[in-house]
Amino acid sequence: MMTARAQGVGFRSERGPILIALMLSTGLVAIDSTIVATAVPSIVRDVGGFSSFPWLFSAYLLAQAVSVPIYGKLSDMVGRKPIILTGIGLFLLGSVLCGVAWSMPALIAFRALQGLGAGAVLPVSITIAGDIYSLEERAKVQGYLASVWAVSSVVGPSLGGAFSALGIWRGIFLVNIPLCILAGWMLVRTLHEDVERARHTVDYAGAALMAASLGLLILGALQGGEAWAWDSPVSFGVFGVGAALLVAFILVERHAPEPILPSWVVSRRLLVTTALASFGVGAVMIGLTSYVPTFLEGALSVSPLVAGLALAALTLGWPLSASQAGRFYLRIGFKATGLIGISITVAGLTILALTSAVPNVALIAASCFVVGLGLGLLATPTLIAAQSSVPWNERGVVTSTNMFARSIGSALGVAVFGAVANSIYSASPGGEGNGQAVVAASGAVFLAALAAGLLTVVAVLAMPKTRAAASGNSDEERGAGTEQGADTASAGAEEPGRNR
Repeated sequence: MMTARAQGVGFRSERGPILIALMLSTGLVAIDSTIVATAVPSIVRDVGGFSSFPWLFSAYLLAQAVSVPIYGKLSDMVGRKPIILTGIGLFLLGSVLCGVAWSMPALIAFRALQGLGAGAVLPVSITIAGDIYSLEERAKVQGYLASVWAVSSVVGPSLGGAFSALGIWRGIFLVNIPLCILAGWMLVRTLHEDVERARHTVDYAGAALMAASLGLLILGALQGGEAWAWDSPVSFGVFGVGAALLVAFILVERHAPEPILPSWVVSRRLLVTTALASFGVGAVMIGLTSYVPTFLEGALSVSPLVAGLALAALTLGWPLSASQAGRFYLRIGFKATGLIGISITVAGLTILALTSAVPNVALIAASCFVVGLGLGLLATPTLIAAQSSVPWNERGVVTSTNMFARSIGSALGVAVFGAVANSIYSASPGGEGNGQAVVAASGAVFLAALAAGLLTVVAVLAMPKTRAAASGNSDEERGAGTEQGADTASAGAEEPGRNR
């Protein structure tokens, strides 16, 4: 078998078609996260339901978040290929149904179906990259995948605006059809797995309890302070039932033969700290993506396009640093690289918070670019450190747990930042229509994002010191080398599955 080093990285290498398929799959999720927002006015005019339109986003995010850990476990049991193809299929079906939706409730339900597909596509794409590329190559590959988000941050709003202007908002969903078909066809043709066939016990009870408990808890975080007051009976009921189901889930998992969330995920320091770092990444990202455009539009009266381009600097900085992260972690280790990344992130957030009182488009864009550079050097090495510490049959769970932590960070970030902003709006005449209130609220949110960044520093400091043990063949890679006193990696574990 040709080694990963001999095959090289890039579109023209032997694995190039798989990389293109993974980028297309990632693009489905990336574009969908930005294209819908610009078409909301047209959607509401056509199908109505203005008061319900926030659920277009909440239903999607909720379905995506709760399904990620389940897909991760299933990919370890039956292989990556059937799971990612299932995800693409669900996303395709959801897109078609969204394109023909006849009412807002129907559109919301079909968006949830899209979210179930996205819950498989994104984490399994990253897991496949971890399977077929060696440790030295993964950061460069993550740069390729991150570049998809950078392109989507510009292409998504542009396409959404164009479809909306032409009065054909349904096209924002139907455009997914050829992308889904192409990505699925390329994966069928190019991705081949040797998975050890064994009898598995599917943890149906654990999966159902996890989905229900996390769904209610995330729902409470997303809708608290918006659809209902934080201290309302509905809020207490949602969080109370969610917490009770979470306790039931933990009890069920202790006796399940093959638990959806194995206990070792929360008992290994490396996995816990990298998940916490991912949690911080999600919180910081949602703070900027949610409030930078509002800040610029409300404070400087710039167009949505200009505000979007300023925010796009965030997703331009990320792939640039992510593609170079391998040069750092191969020399100085994962923890040191993560510390450099979070330090740059904190520096960018500090500039953003300190200068928010004097809004300036160029300065905001530069701050977002710096934050993006830092997040690329934080998210990439922490994810790869977690992936590299486990064998093939645990990598899906580890990757999905990391991605799930980022989703939880975003959900809680929305709740906390929203509460901070709303408290200022409610105390100001004119609320969100008051430019000074927008500046004050956005500045407070940026300070809260800075606090999240500082807490993430603690998580990275708590990571065990791991060396990135270079390997020429990802199929033979057994785990990251670990320095004395740190958590041991799964070196020498026999991998029951292979991607090639």
